[in-house]
Amino acid sequence: MTIEAMVEQRREPVAHVHRVGYANRSIRKKRRKRAEKCASTVPMALQDLFVSCKQMFKGSDTVPLPEDIERLCNILDNMKPEDVGLSSELQFFKTKAAVKGTPRVTYTTIYKCNDFSLCIFFLPANAVIPLHNHPGMTVFSKLLLGKMHIKAYDWVDPPRADGPDTPNQLRLAKLEADNVITAPCNTSVLYPTTGGNIHQFTAITPCAVLDVLGPPYSKEGDRDCSYYKDFPYTAFSNGEMELKKEEGSCYAWLEETEVPENSKMDGIEYLGPQVDDSRC
Repeated sequence: MTIEAMVEQRREPVAHVHRVGYANRSIRKKRRKRAEKCASTVPMALQDLFVSCKQMFKGSDTVPLPEDIERLCNILDNMKPEDVGLSSELQFFKTKAAVKGTPRVTYTTIYKCNDFSLCIFFLPANAVIPLHNHPGMTVFSKLLLGKMHIKAYDWVDPPRADGPDTPNQLRLAKLEADNVITAPCNTSVLYPTTGGNIHQFTAITPCAVLDVLGPPYSKEGDRDCSYYKDFPYTAFSNGEMELKKEEGSCYAWLEETEVPENSKMDGIEYLGPQVDDSRC
């Protein structure tokens, strides 16, 4: 089942959401029949990804072993859009016309449990997933389709042990990534305190990103998402750490902010190939 059908199954209709695409009734009927016929068939790459995640993610406060990380990266590096029911031929990925208003991100969840989640994010051209963190999480991001800019930071000093950051307090962060990537490309990995745990995605063209989060966000626990605004290093003085001008470009000040308006996303039901939990 393609993303056009997924969009028609949106859980919460929003008037100004950028729609990924539509299929008419006869096309949807044919797709349903094809989906029913192929329901028992799971792409090997997707099933391997799922099984590996079940084996390597062991809950909060654990980071996968290096050999497990390498194994998961190898699976993701070789995954294609078709493994999750997508294609570059879909109208969403061919759209060139400007989106009216603020482009809105859509997401769908392939699978979620207490230990990990598999999600796909759809970003129209110029859409932004604002600068945000992944507390206590290891995250694998695979750009399946499109072209996007990634900016990522890590804290210079480790998080304080006496509680969460105080809002509006500036903290120094080191720039870990500031580059453009184009699919197909290798998987990026971030860790609880390294690898660019605080990052931002900006779509240059319509994009689809497959994310593996272990463990997933939890608003009830200590893994809720925080958002940040970055300022150049030279914008504020720092008596504790003086850098040369050329070194300053590798650092920035981050300030925690309220939830940005453009961080709101629309969830849709995943109707692509299903993973088989019984085979684990």
